[in-house]
Amino acid sequence: MMLSEQEVNRRHKREELMRMGIDPYPADLFDVTHTIAQIRDAFADKSGQETQGGYEPHLDFAGDPTWGTVRLAGRLMGFRIMGAAAFAEMQDSTTRMQLYFKRDDICPSDDKTMYNTVFKKLLDIGDIIGVEGNVFTTQTGELSIYVRSFKVLTKSLRPLPVVKEVINEATGEKETYDAFTDPELRYRQRYVDLIVNPQVREVFIKRSKLVNSIRQYLSGKGYLEVETPILQPIHGGATARPFQTHHNTLDMTLYLRIANELYLKRLIVGGYDGVFEFAKDFRNEGMDRTHNPEFTQVEFYVAYKDYNWMMDTIEEMVEKVAIDVAGTTQVTVGENVIDFKRPWKRLTMFEAIQEYTGVDVSAMDEAALRETAESRGIKTDPSMGKSKLIDELFGEACEPNMIQPTFITDYPVEMSPLTKKHRSKPGLVERFEAICNGKEIANAYSELNDPLDQRARFEEQLELAKRGDTEAMAMDEDFLRALEYGMPPTAGVGLGIDRLAMIMTNQPSIQEVLFFPQMRPERKEDVSTEADFVAAGVPEAWVPALQKLGYLTIAQLHAASPNKLFNDLGGVRKKLKMTDVPMPSIADVHTWTGHK
Repeated sequence: MMLSEQEVNRRHKREELMRMGIDPYPADLFDVTHTIAQIRDAFADKSGQETQGGYEPHLDFAGDPTWGTVRLAGRLMGFRIMGAAAFAEMQDSTTRMQLYFKRDDICPSDDKTMYNTVFKKLLDIGDIIGVEGNVFTTQTGELSIYVRSFKVLTKSLRPLPVVKEVINEATGEKETYDAFTDPELRYRQRYVDLIVNPQVREVFIKRSKLVNSIRQYLSGKGYLEVETPILQPIHGGATARPFQTHHNTLDMTLYLRIANELYLKRLIVGGYDGVFEFAKDFRNEGMDRTHNPEFTQVEFYVAYKDYNWMMDTIEEMVEKVAIDVAGTTQVTVGENVIDFKRPWKRLTMFEAIQEYTGVDVSAMDEAALRETAESRGIKTDPSMGKSKLIDELFGEACEPNMIQPTFITDYPVEMSPLTKKHRSKPGLVERFEAICNGKEIANAYSELNDPLDQRARFEEQLELAKRGDTEAMAMDEDFLRALEYGMPPTAGVGLGIDRLAMIMTNQPSIQEVLFFPQMRPERKEDVSTEADFVAAGVPEAWVPALQKLGYLTIAQLHAASPNKLFNDLGGVRKKLKMTDVPMPSIADVHTWTGHK
């Protein structure tokens, strides 16, 4: 593994701490008494501005015995060393605060090692320390901690990305430079993202509030939170391509669940009136800004209800979520303000298609639907039945235009193999989807509880699978057996947590609301070995110098300018103290680079 100069230096500092008898990773607890946010809150007046709280606005501490000593722990994010005194900035899980170190207070005896060596020379940005001291305000009125003692808790061996903040003299506003903004790095190294971009942490705090709001709402209704299998012998509950695996002991194929619907319905059969589950589901399909192969949804099912009741319930619940997360029913998403206040707009699927296309598709057969879809530039194939064609038309013409929360109701029966047929509209089912910001956030049914009708629907799905539909449902005999024992009339829904979190936190991509989104394999840069460089004509003694200059592969060496490389070698030779190693000639360097 090739280490940068900073990484090498940090490892040397780690060794030096250990040589001094200081464990850079101590096992004993550090008794934290306060978070930084708690201290800031305690010393804020009613207007929200930090006050001096009984402390004089100068560096000499004028203590308040009612407050006493505090112990904080966190990550060092900056230093300003001024000889025998220094300021540093600490970040804990809540926010940041300035620390003040004075050598003679840190080291009251003649031994000044903890300040002169440990603090000034062996600590780096990113290290985690614990401090004990008192709260005070500086001459500029900044709330700070006057550090009396500190302890190294974790030595960081990798440097953090440097984020520079500069005050614009013209505007007086703070501007950020060299921010850690590359999505590839941010998603792959979320731990770094959370350290250097504190606003990202707020997104996930809001996501947690969202989940807790839903959980409290459903639990408050008396519904039971449950857990159902992730590994399933038959994939079902939605039309999607599953992930497949094999269980060695049972010698059987298993699937990662694409939905937990069929298991939750079994529990309704078993006698529970209402059940819900926050489920991790998996679909072996494409990835984009609203799709991740692994995603979270809450599904809940309530006996003796129908889809009309469920529409009212979703309106009420999501309105509550908006208030709990955002403090209002109105949420800004991009250039739009979305209002979750009840009631939401309601359209049937055929009404929506006609409103946005001017075409009535309600009486069309498969051939007419295919012709209509293709006339709008939608690509079709023989595996697409009526349901797929209608879904494609709706997705292309309607869904992207629905920004405000809207219920789309009464879907064609072909599109909904688990849904009860409509009580008054032949050929339709009692289903709705909630659309918001151009995407589905919830899908709900009056659940099909006729076991013979359900078997016929599964058989239709098998026919679609024979035509090449990889998302068609499989026959689930055990679920049919459960229905034959009798499932009461039931309303059920699946609500996408990730998409709702995107809306509630104003994030454009699902990757922004997942701590660890699925990523392509990280590309590892090939590094040529010492033997490779020697074979290219480089003396063994000069290989470390080339690597120090960033030439890690023979290809990079051959792409180098011989004259520039020759000049750089002179500088690195001095830096690496290679005075006993003869300097190569310009002709030698031409040979190394392949420029003979």
